[in-house]
Amino acid sequence: MPIASEPGPGAAPAGADPVPQFSEWRKGVAGVLAKVRRVEIAELPDEPEHLLDETTYDGLTVAPLYTRRDELPEHPLPGAFPFVRGGDATRDVHRGWYVSAHFAGPDAAEVNREILAALGNGVSAVWLGAGERGVPVADLPAALSGLLFDLAPLALDAGAATAEAAERVYAALDGYDTASRKDIQVCLGAAPLTSRFADAANIGLAETVTLAAGAVARAETVCAITVDGTAFHNAGASDAQELGASIAAGLAYLRALTERLDIAAALGQLTFRFAATDDQFATVAKFRAARRLWARVAHVCGAPDFGGAPQHAVTSAAMMTQRDPWVNLLRTTLAAFGAGVGGADAVTVLPFDSALPAGELGVSKSFADRMARNTQLLLLEESHLGFVQDPAAGSWYVEELTDALAAKAWEFMQEIEAEGGYSAALDSGLLAERVAATRAARDTDVAHRKTSVTGVNEFPNLAEPPLSEQARRADRIARYGATFEALRNRSDTYLAEHGARPKALLVPLGSVAEHNVRVTFIANLLASGGIESVNPGPLTVDTIAAAATEAGAPIAVLCGSDKRYGAEAGAAVEQLRAAGVETVLLAGAAKAVAELEDAQRPDGFLAAKIDAVAALSGLLEKVGA
Repeated sequence: MPIASEPGPGAAPAGADPVPQFSEWRKGVAGVLAKVRRVEIAELPDEPEHLLDETTYDGLTVAPLYTRRDELPEHPLPGAFPFVRGGDATRDVHRGWYVSAHFAGPDAAEVNREILAALGNGVSAVWLGAGERGVPVADLPAALSGLLFDLAPLALDAGAATAEAAERVYAALDGYDTASRKDIQVCLGAAPLTSRFADAANIGLAETVTLAAGAVARAETVCAITVDGTAFHNAGASDAQELGASIAAGLAYLRALTERLDIAAALGQLTFRFAATDDQFATVAKFRAARRLWARVAHVCGAPDFGGAPQHAVTSAAMMTQRDPWVNLLRTTLAAFGAGVGGADAVTVLPFDSALPAGELGVSKSFADRMARNTQLLLLEESHLGFVQDPAAGSWYVEELTDALAAKAWEFMQEIEAEGGYSAALDSGLLAERVAATRAARDTDVAHRKTSVTGVNEFPNLAEPPLSEQARRADRIARYGATFEALRNRSDTYLAEHGARPKALLVPLGSVAEHNVRVTFIANLLASGGIESVNPGPLTVDTIAAAATEAGAPIAVLCGSDKRYGAEAGAAVEQLRAAGVETVLLAGAAKAVAELEDAQRPDGFLAAKIDAVAALSGLLEKVGA
């Protein structure tokens, strides 16, 4: 909610352009764009910089430059409505956010050892799986033995066993000796509404309300409900959809809770969990916008001071890759940075190999957990990100993105409410349809390599060992690189059956300067589908047949300049077909060989904007993969 602010001492006079150099910058942009597009400056629009705009999956525009023209009024300090800058005005800057880690396993004693070791090495909050998701409920006291509850917040992940797990935790708390019981923070993790979207087991809504009523009566600070936005994110939702659906679910909880509790107590029973991705600025804006949205709900309900619900950030499972999983270390670092700067109260970094079965990479669980933990510790203790609350405040880009994202999420929440509320939107399929549409759009961008997934559709490593059968099984998470990884799985199967990967011959025409860019592009493209490139070096029409015979590849790709194609492509195609190559492709567009006769034309074209998944799948089919 905007607030008025006085102009600063350096503000431009009323009516003056706050950025007088902007017109000169615009002329520079026009000059560069005209040169790149090979047009006259007069042919460009009046505001040529908008040709560089990007559009998110929510339809939000990201401009190439933000200036004082985009300045927005300053929000209140952290801890005050609308909580954009943080929910806690007195957060310990030496601690920053809570470093949370997830623990789960059937052996309570082993889980207890892991928890205590992690707490001694930098973890400051415990997220514990119980029941079918981890420690047997009856063994929870053993798993929590030695935990200093007033120092380390506890969050449960117990699914259908949440109520029973809560009783076990309460029993442990009753035997815990401390004078400051309000300092003990426990989240029971009941999530019936978001679990229903994810088709995951959980307790019912009525049981959740009863659990919340019991939580309010406790002397400790106990929160019964987690609004788990990662359920939407992992299904493919955009940021605004994740936020809007979460706020709609939160509203449904409030309606149920206020039948037994007053509004202030009901608001205190909710915490939110959101996914943090490697798009760091979008993540910063997401957590700031989420607080603004929920603060608005609390304000409308008449309790604005109680709208600062805690936030738990979890690094995105959807962005994680199975191929070249070491890159996940970079992804989770960016995600943790964004969540921390965005003001999340607790952050959990998933281990870099979390998209793979345990032991798939041959590294120990303790190593993967340590890397996840230390990612946050380096950000906090060496980069000192916790020393300043809301360090992104005042950034023209972040503030604009926060406002735009909040508005779009509110719009989606209103669409859900117009459908009859969260449960009605689930029943009608509206929520699933909207999320599926975003997932399809993202999959299309990845397939066309408009969106890069390093190690998967860009810079793949074909020397990686094949994945196990267990790793190849599809999961419920809409991972961004899954379609390309499915192609790699087919290549692995071919390798196991034939002792070698599917191969394609590269046919470099002309000098290195003429063909190098396209040779590199094609080798990268083919490898993303599990097809190995054979590059014999520069070839002439007279040496092509011999190279094709030696390679023995059923596929060949001509690589050269458009000018070279005009002179040699037809003869090269004839030579390759005479040598027994079944499929001849050309790196580039069809217009480069438009004048060739049908007998000399390639069988297909591999250009930058093709649907790479479809093209590579077709090539794998041709070789029997």
